[in-house]
Order: sequence, then C-alpha cells, then structure tokens
Amino acid sequence: MFNSERTMKGCNSRWLGLMLLTAILIGCQENHDNKIIVATAANMESAMQALTIEYTHKTGVEFELIVGSSGKLTAQIMEGAPYDIFVAANMKYPEAVYAGGKAKNEPKVYAKGKLVLWSMVENTPVSIAALSDPVVEHIALANPKTAPYGVAAQEVLQHYGLNEILGAKLVFGESIGQTDQFIISRAAQIGFTALSTVLSPEMKGKGSWIPINPSLYSNINQGVVLVERKEDTNQYAQGFYDFLFSVEAKEILKEFGYLVDE
Repeated sequence: MFNSERTMKGCNSRWLGLMLLTAILIGCQENHDNKIIVATAANMESAMQALTIEYTHKTGVEFELIVGSSGKLTAQIMEGAPYDIFVAANMKYPEAVYAGGKAKNEPKVYAKGKLVLWSMVENTPVSIAALSDPVVEHIALANPKTAPYGVAAQEVLQHYGLNEILGAKLVFGESIGQTDQFIISRAAQIGFTALSTVLSPEMKGKGSWIPINPSLYSNINQGVVLVERKEDTNQYAQGFYDFLFSVEAKEILKEFGYLVDE
C-alpha cells in the first residue's frame, strides 16, 4: 500500500506539473497573440511609443518595439525576424521588403520627416558655418548606408561642398538613435538628427537646434508595411496599421514634427 500510494502521488504530481506547464504555454501563446511586434526606425521611437500607448489605451492590445536603423531592420526581416509591422524612415527599405516577398501590402507613406542640426554643448553656435569652426571637433550623423536621415545629412553637406573638408570630423551612428547619443553625451559637439528627436518629451527644450531647409535634401517619405510571417496568427496588426493613418494618429505625428497628409 505504501508503494502504491507513493506511486499514485508521483503520478498526480507529474500530472499536475504537466497541466501547469500546458497552462503556462497556452498563456504565453495568448499573450503573443495579443501583442504586436513593431520594427520601427530609430527616428520614430518616441512618436511610436506615444502611438502605441494610445492604441493600447483604446484596445488593450500590447506592443513590443524593436528599434534600429531602417537598413538593419530590413535585413532582419529578410532573414525571417518575426515582426508584424515595419515602420521605416523612408520608402526604399519597405519597398525592398515588399519586392522580397516579405510584405503583405505595398509600402504606404505614413509621414514625412524633417532634418535638424542640434547641439547640447553650451555656447556652441548652431549653423552650417559653425561646422567648419576648429572648436567643433566631431559632427554626428547617421550612417547613410543604413539610415535615411544620414543620407539627408550627407546631401546637405554635399550641397555646401563640405563633405571632403569636414571628413575627419564626421562620426557616424548606426541609426538616428545612436547618433542622438553622440550628441546628447557631447561626444560630438554638434550633429544632424530628426526633428522628432528634439521635439520628443525627453529632449524638448534641451540644447540648441535649427531646422535644415528641406530643399537641400531629398524628401524623407517614411513608409510602413505589414510583414508577411510564416506563423500568421496575429489578428491585431492590421488594426494598428489602419490606426497609423487615422486622424488621431496624424495629430500625434504632427506633435513630433512630422508632415502628414490631411
């Protein structure tokens, strides 16, 4: 009897453990199904946080944000990263995702970005002319190979004939996010970034900045696509995609300095 009872207790324990594990796995699956994974360009990080908070408040759907340069996020998507939506900093990269069969829909412009010149160093003049000042040792910009705002910054320098002159001063961030860190930490005395950065709640009113004339760089048409996934179980991604083009979302984007179609 003793051995029998011990065996029965062991079976019950294993059975309870199995039931508990199953419940945990089901719970994780439910949580996954109720979560949208958004791959977002670094310039959109603060705006995307505001957008997702608002959408969660409205619907209860949760989000996971993967932030990086548009180029690197594109490479990850092409390699099968399990993202639901790709919010890029231009149209080139979402078009590449679509051409590669990794998008459910053709890219659509959700906003247009603006470039600024920004410094967190006190008494540093913020102007194109100041870039050539010997006092300015490092100028930050995003890597043009992976970040659209880096392309825009390079076009501005080319316009003024400063690319070769300033070559030794230029420091490149992998994304606008890393570029911002160079400026915020004062590792670079001045740098090019997105208007959305200096208007974000964290940075608003900090440092000095000037807008760059949009005629000096190519339009920064920022595109979005729904990502094609093998495990296509997320029923919420389409809803958030549609929300990005709503009047409510456009008002949030405008607060961060983006241009949107009315």
